[in-house]
Amino acid sequence: MEHYEITIVGAGLSGITAARRLKKQGRSNLLLTDKSKSVGGRLATRRVADGRADHGAQFFTVRTDELGEEVENWLEQGWIKQWFGEKYPRYTAVQGMNGLAKQLAADLPTSLHTKVVKLLEVEGGYRLYSEDGKEWQSDKVLLTMPAPQIIELLKNSEVEVDEEELKQLKDIYFEPTYVGIFQFKEETELPDGGHVDVGLPEGMERMVDHRKKGISDDTIVSVYMEAEWSRKHYGEDYVMSLIKEKAAGYLNWKQLESEQLKRWRYAQAKKVMRQPYVDLSGDGRLVVAGDAFLRLNDGAGRTRFESAYLSGKDAAAYLSW
Repeated sequence: MEHYEITIVGAGLSGITAARRLKKQGRSNLLLTDKSKSVGGRLATRRVADGRADHGAQFFTVRTDELGEEVENWLEQGWIKQWFGEKYPRYTAVQGMNGLAKQLAADLPTSLHTKVVKLLEVEGGYRLYSEDGKEWQSDKVLLTMPAPQIIELLKNSEVEVDEEELKQLKDIYFEPTYVGIFQFKEETELPDGGHVDVGLPEGMERMVDHRKKGISDDTIVSVYMEAEWSRKHYGEDYVMSLIKEKAAGYLNWKQLESEQLKRWRYAQAKKVMRQPYVDLSGDGRLVVAGDAFLRLNDGAGRTRFESAYLSGKDAAAYLSW
Protein backbone atom coordinates (compact mmCIF):
# COMPACT_ATOMS: atom_id res chain seq x y z
CA MET A 1 0.00 0.00 0.00
CA GLU A 2 1.28 3.46 -0.90
CA HIS A 3 2.23 5.61 2.08
CA TYR A 4 2.46 9.41 2.11
CA GLU A 5 3.53 11.84 4.76
CA ILE A 6 0.74 14.28 3.83
CA THR A 7 -2.33 13.90 1.61
CA ILE A 8 -4.19 17.03 0.53
CA VAL A 9 -7.77 16.41 -0.54
CA GLY A 10 -9.02 19.16 -2.85
CA ALA A 11 -6.85 20.73 -5.54
CA GLY A 12 -8.31 24.22 -5.54
CA LEU A 13 -6.10 27.21 -4.76
CA SER A 14 -5.86 26.39 -1.03
CA GLY A 15 -4.77 22.81 -1.72
CA ILE A 16 -2.33 23.85 -4.45
CA THR A 17 -0.83 26.58 -2.27
CA ALA A 18 -0.42 24.21 0.68
CA ALA A 19 1.23 21.59 -1.51
CA ARG A 20 3.61 24.15 -3.04
CA ARG A 21 4.59 25.46 0.38
CA LEU A 22 5.14 21.99 1.81
CA LYS A 23 7.23 20.96 -1.17
CA LYS A 24 9.30 24.14 -0.80
CA GLN A 25 9.90 23.17 2.83
CA GLY A 26 11.29 19.82 1.70
CA ARG A 27 8.16 17.71 2.22
CA SER A 28 8.37 15.70 -1.00
CA ASN A 29 6.34 12.64 0.08
CA LEU A 30 2.94 14.23 -0.39
CA LEU A 31 -0.10 13.72 -2.63
CA LEU A 32 -2.61 16.27 -3.93
CA THR A 33 -5.95 14.71 -4.91
CA ASP A 34 -9.14 15.98 -6.51
CA LYS A 35 -12.35 14.40 -7.76
CA SER A 36 -12.34 16.55 -10.91
CA LYS A 37 -10.46 16.12 -14.17
CA SER A 38 -8.37 19.23 -13.51
CA VAL A 39 -6.84 21.13 -10.64
CA GLY A 40 -8.17 24.59 -9.82
CA GLY A 41 -11.58 24.25 -8.18
CA ARG A 42 -13.32 27.58 -8.83
CA LEU A 43 -10.32 28.72 -10.85
CA ALA A 44 -12.28 27.28 -13.74
CA THR A 45 -12.02 27.85 -17.49
CA ARG A 46 -14.18 26.16 -20.11
CA ARG A 47 -13.37 25.59 -23.78
CA VAL A 48 -16.16 26.75 -26.08
CA ALA A 49 -15.57 26.13 -29.82
CA ASP A 50 -12.33 28.05 -30.60
CA GLY A 51 -12.71 30.20 -27.51
CA ARG A 52 -12.58 29.92 -23.75
CA ALA A 53 -14.47 31.35 -20.82
CA ASP A 54 -13.64 31.75 -17.16
CA HIS A 55 -16.78 30.67 -15.35
CA GLY A 56 -15.55 30.67 -11.74
CA ALA A 57 -13.27 33.39 -10.40
CA GLN A 58 -12.76 36.12 -13.00
CA PHE A 59 -9.97 38.03 -11.27
CA PHE A 60 -8.32 38.55 -7.92
CA THR A 61 -7.09 41.44 -5.80
CA VAL A 62 -4.16 41.74 -3.41
CA ARG A 63 -4.28 43.06 0.16
CA THR A 64 -1.30 41.30 1.77
CA ASP A 65 2.42 41.50 1.11
CA GLU A 66 2.55 37.69 1.07
CA LEU A 67 0.30 37.37 -1.97
CA GLY A 68 1.84 40.52 -3.43
CA GLU A 69 5.26 38.84 -3.60
CA GLU A 70 3.74 35.85 -5.40
CA VAL A 71 1.92 38.12 -7.82
CA GLU A 72 5.15 39.89 -8.77
CA ASN A 73 6.64 36.51 -9.63
CA TRP A 74 3.58 35.46 -11.62
CA LEU A 75 3.74 38.74 -13.56
CA GLU A 76 7.39 38.12 -14.39
CA GLN A 77 6.52 34.58 -15.51
CA GLY A 78 3.85 36.00 -17.82
CA TRP A 79 1.13 33.93 -16.16
CA ILE A 80 -1.09 36.86 -15.15
CA LYS A 81 -1.76 40.48 -16.10
CA GLN A 82 -3.48 43.50 -14.63
CA TRP A 83 -6.92 43.54 -16.18
CA PHE A 84 -8.54 46.70 -14.82
CA GLY A 85 -8.57 48.94 -11.77
CA GLU A 86 -5.84 51.53 -11.21
CA LYS A 87 -6.13 52.17 -7.46
CA TYR A 88 -7.09 48.57 -6.65
CA PRO A 89 -5.74 46.41 -9.48
CA ARG A 90 -7.71 43.37 -10.62
CA TYR A 91 -5.43 40.64 -11.88
CA THR A 92 -6.44 37.84 -14.21
CA ALA A 93 -4.67 34.90 -15.81
CA VAL A 94 -3.40 35.25 -19.37
CA GLN A 95 -4.53 31.73 -20.37
CA GLY A 96 -7.68 31.69 -18.24
CA MET A 97 -7.86 31.23 -14.49
CA ASN A 98 -7.59 27.46 -14.75
CA GLY A 99 -4.38 27.96 -16.73
CA LEU A 100 -2.89 29.69 -13.70
CA ALA A 101 -3.95 26.80 -11.45
CA LYS A 102 -2.28 24.30 -13.80
CA GLN A 103 0.91 26.34 -13.90
CA LEU A 104 1.01 26.50 -10.10
CA ALA A 105 0.41 22.75 -9.78
CA ALA A 106 2.68 21.66 -12.64
CA ASP A 107 5.39 20.09 -10.46
CA LEU A 108 3.14 18.67 -7.75
CA PRO A 109 2.37 14.94 -7.31
CA THR A 110 -1.31 14.94 -8.21
CA SER A 111 -4.05 12.31 -8.50
CA LEU A 112 -7.10 13.56 -10.43
CA HIS A 113 -10.43 11.77 -10.88
CA THR A 114 -9.88 10.67 -7.28
CA LYS A 115 -12.87 11.26 -5.02
CA VAL A 116 -11.97 10.42 -1.42
CA VAL A 117 -15.07 8.90 0.18
CA LYS A 118 -13.80 7.57 3.50
CA LEU A 119 -11.07 8.07 6.10
CA LEU A 120 -10.13 5.38 8.58
CA GLU A 121 -7.98 6.28 11.56
CA VAL A 122 -5.17 3.77 11.95
CA GLU A 123 -1.95 3.57 13.92
CA GLY A 124 0.35 6.32 12.70
CA GLY A 125 -2.25 8.22 10.70
CA TYR A 126 -5.12 7.56 8.32
CA ARG A 127 -6.11 5.21 5.57
CA LEU A 128 -7.88 6.91 2.65
CA TYR A 129 -10.37 5.25 0.32
CA SER A 130 -11.42 6.64 -3.06
CA GLU A 131 -14.65 6.06 -4.95
CA ASP A 132 -12.86 3.98 -7.60
CA GLY A 133 -11.37 1.56 -5.07
CA LYS A 134 -7.94 3.07 -4.42
CA GLU A 135 -6.49 2.84 -0.91
CA TRP A 136 -3.44 4.47 0.59
CA GLN A 137 -2.11 5.56 3.96
CA SER A 138 -1.07 9.02 5.09
CA ASP A 139 0.49 10.32 8.30
CA LYS A 140 -1.43 13.59 8.00
CA VAL A 141 -4.44 14.75 5.97
CA LEU A 142 -5.43 18.26 4.89
CA LEU A 143 -9.00 18.69 3.64
CA THR A 144 -9.62 21.77 1.47
CA MET A 145 -12.97 21.03 -0.17
CA PRO A 146 -16.02 23.22 0.64
CA ALA A 147 -17.12 22.68 4.25
CA PRO A 148 -20.34 20.78 3.40
CA GLN A 149 -18.30 18.23 1.43
CA ILE A 150 -15.88 17.87 4.35
CA ILE A 151 -18.81 17.23 6.69
CA GLU A 152 -20.15 14.58 4.33
CA LEU A 153 -16.77 12.85 4.14
CA LEU A 154 -16.44 12.83 7.93
CA LYS A 155 -19.91 11.27 8.26
CA ASN A 156 -18.71 8.34 6.15
CA SER A 157 -15.41 8.03 8.01
CA GLU A 158 -14.14 6.41 11.19
CA VAL A 159 -12.06 9.16 12.78
CA GLU A 160 -11.97 10.95 16.10
CA VAL A 161 -12.51 14.70 15.77
CA ASP A 162 -12.83 17.64 18.12
CA GLU A 163 -16.60 18.08 18.49
CA GLU A 164 -16.39 21.81 19.17
CA GLU A 165 -14.32 22.39 16.03
CA LEU A 166 -16.68 20.17 14.04
CA LYS A 167 -19.64 22.23 15.24
CA GLN A 168 -17.98 25.42 13.97
CA LEU A 169 -17.28 23.73 10.66
CA LYS A 170 -20.97 22.88 10.30
CA ASP A 171 -21.83 26.57 10.76
CA ILE A 172 -20.06 27.56 7.53
CA TYR A 173 -22.81 28.31 5.03
CA PHE A 174 -22.35 28.51 1.26
CA GLU A 175 -24.56 30.17 -1.31
CA PRO A 176 -24.90 29.06 -4.95
CA THR A 177 -24.25 30.94 -8.17
CA TYR A 178 -25.54 30.43 -11.70
CA VAL A 179 -23.38 31.39 -14.67
CA GLY A 180 -24.67 31.56 -18.23
CA ILE A 181 -21.97 31.00 -20.89
CA PHE A 182 -22.82 32.30 -24.37
CA GLN A 183 -20.99 32.08 -27.69
CA PHE A 184 -21.73 34.78 -30.29
CA LYS A 185 -21.07 35.05 -34.03
CA GLU A 186 -20.02 38.69 -33.80
CA GLU A 187 -18.45 41.02 -31.26
CA THR A 188 -20.60 42.36 -28.46
CA GLU A 189 -21.13 45.99 -27.54
CA LEU A 190 -19.77 45.49 -24.03
CA PRO A 191 -16.94 47.87 -22.99
CA ASP A 192 -13.45 47.40 -24.41
CA GLY A 193 -12.17 45.77 -21.22
CA GLY A 194 -14.98 43.26 -21.43
CA HIS A 195 -16.19 43.70 -17.84
CA VAL A 196 -19.44 45.18 -16.51
CA ASP A 197 -20.55 45.08 -12.86
CA VAL A 198 -22.50 48.31 -12.35
CA GLY A 199 -25.97 49.35 -13.47
CA LEU A 200 -27.00 45.78 -14.23
CA PRO A 201 -30.52 44.39 -13.86
CA GLU A 202 -31.59 43.18 -10.43
CA GLY A 203 -30.15 39.77 -9.65
CA MET A 204 -27.20 40.05 -12.04
CA GLU A 205 -23.69 40.38 -10.57
CA ARG A 206 -21.43 40.84 -13.60
CA MET A 207 -20.93 40.23 -17.33
CA VAL A 208 -17.62 39.36 -18.96
CA ASP A 209 -16.69 39.29 -22.65
CA HIS A 210 -13.72 36.92 -22.73
CA ARG A 211 -12.53 38.02 -26.15
CA LYS A 212 -12.23 41.58 -24.90
CA LYS A 213 -10.74 40.26 -21.68
CA GLY A 214 -7.99 38.79 -23.86
CA ILE A 215 -8.27 35.06 -23.20
CA SER A 216 -10.49 33.93 -26.10
CA ASP A 217 -10.32 34.01 -29.90
CA ASP A 218 -14.10 33.66 -30.15
CA THR A 219 -16.67 35.97 -28.58
CA ILE A 220 -17.71 34.16 -25.40
CA VAL A 221 -19.65 35.94 -22.65
CA SER A 222 -20.17 34.83 -19.05
CA VAL A 223 -23.18 36.23 -17.20
CA TYR A 224 -22.98 35.84 -13.41
CA MET A 225 -26.10 35.91 -11.28
CA GLU A 226 -26.09 37.06 -7.66
CA ALA A 227 -26.23 34.54 -4.82
CA GLU A 228 -29.71 35.54 -3.62
CA TRP A 229 -31.16 35.25 -7.13
CA SER A 230 -29.36 31.93 -7.70
CA ARG A 231 -30.64 30.54 -4.41
CA LYS A 232 -34.19 31.62 -5.22
CA HIS A 233 -34.11 29.86 -8.61
CA TYR A 234 -31.80 26.97 -7.68
CA GLY A 235 -32.76 23.75 -9.43
CA GLU A 236 -35.40 25.29 -11.66
CA ASP A 237 -35.38 24.15 -15.29
CA TYR A 238 -35.98 27.59 -16.82
CA VAL A 239 -32.98 29.37 -15.27
CA MET A 240 -31.26 29.92 -18.62
CA SER A 241 -34.34 31.60 -20.06
CA LEU A 242 -34.48 33.96 -17.08
CA ILE A 243 -30.79 34.85 -17.44
CA LYS A 244 -31.22 35.59 -21.14
CA GLU A 245 -34.23 37.75 -20.40
CA LYS A 246 -32.21 39.73 -17.84
CA ALA A 247 -29.31 40.23 -20.27
CA ALA A 248 -31.45 41.14 -23.30
CA GLY A 249 -30.54 44.83 -23.08
CA TYR A 250 -26.82 44.05 -23.37
CA LEU A 251 -26.49 41.09 -25.71
CA ASN A 252 -27.84 40.45 -29.21
CA TRP A 253 -29.47 37.03 -29.01
CA LYS A 254 -29.88 36.93 -32.80
CA GLN A 255 -26.11 36.44 -32.98
CA LEU A 256 -26.11 33.59 -30.45
CA GLU A 257 -24.16 30.52 -31.56
CA SER A 258 -24.36 28.31 -28.45
CA GLU A 259 -25.18 28.47 -24.76
CA GLN A 260 -24.25 26.57 -21.59
CA LEU A 261 -25.26 26.85 -17.95
CA LYS A 262 -22.87 26.38 -15.03
CA ARG A 263 -24.23 25.85 -11.54
CA TRP A 264 -21.86 26.45 -8.64
CA ARG A 265 -23.41 24.90 -5.56
CA TYR A 266 -20.69 26.22 -3.24
CA ALA A 267 -19.76 29.54 -4.78
CA GLN A 268 -19.48 31.90 -1.84
CA ALA A 269 -19.50 31.33 1.91
CA LYS A 270 -22.09 33.58 3.53
CA LYS A 271 -20.80 32.59 6.97
CA VAL A 272 -17.04 32.13 7.30
CA MET A 273 -14.60 30.80 9.89
CA ARG A 274 -12.39 33.44 11.52
CA GLN A 275 -9.25 31.31 11.58
CA PRO A 276 -7.16 30.22 8.56
CA TYR A 277 -7.38 26.49 9.32
CA VAL A 278 -8.94 24.13 11.86
CA ASP A 279 -7.20 21.19 13.55
CA LEU A 280 -9.95 18.56 13.82
CA SER A 281 -7.74 15.92 15.43
CA GLY A 282 -6.18 18.23 18.01
CA ASP A 283 -2.69 16.98 17.24
CA GLY A 284 -2.08 18.33 13.73
CA ARG A 285 -2.87 15.12 11.87
CA LEU A 286 -6.30 16.03 10.42
CA VAL A 287 -6.60 19.66 9.37
CA VAL A 288 -9.13 21.57 7.25
CA ALA A 289 -8.63 24.78 5.28
CA GLY A 290 -10.06 26.69 2.32
CA ASP A 291 -11.28 30.06 1.11
CA ALA A 292 -13.95 30.21 3.86
CA PHE A 293 -11.21 30.09 6.55
CA LEU A 294 -10.10 33.68 7.08
CA ARG A 295 -7.39 35.14 9.24
CA LEU A 296 -8.71 37.04 12.24
CA ASN A 297 -7.36 40.33 10.84
CA ASP A 298 -8.80 39.78 7.35
CA GLY A 299 -10.17 43.18 6.35
CA ALA A 300 -12.32 41.97 3.46
CA GLY A 301 -14.21 39.45 5.58
CA ARG A 302 -15.31 37.28 2.67
CA THR A 303 -14.27 34.28 0.62
CA ARG A 304 -12.04 35.09 -2.32
CA PHE A 305 -8.82 34.14 -4.14
CA GLU A 306 -6.59 35.69 -1.48
CA SER A 307 -8.37 34.04 1.46
CA ALA A 308 -7.90 30.66 -0.26
CA TYR A 309 -4.21 31.38 -0.82
CA LEU A 310 -3.56 32.52 2.77
CA SER A 311 -5.48 29.61 4.26
CA GLY A 312 -3.43 27.11 2.25
CA LYS A 313 -0.20 28.88 3.19
CA ASP A 314 -1.00 28.95 6.92
CA ALA A 315 -2.23 25.34 6.95
CA ALA A 316 1.02 24.22 5.31
CA ALA A 317 3.05 26.03 7.99
CA TYR A 318 1.02 24.28 10.68
CA LEU A 319 1.37 20.84 9.07
CA SER A 320 5.12 21.23 8.71
CA TRP A 321 5.62 21.36 12.48
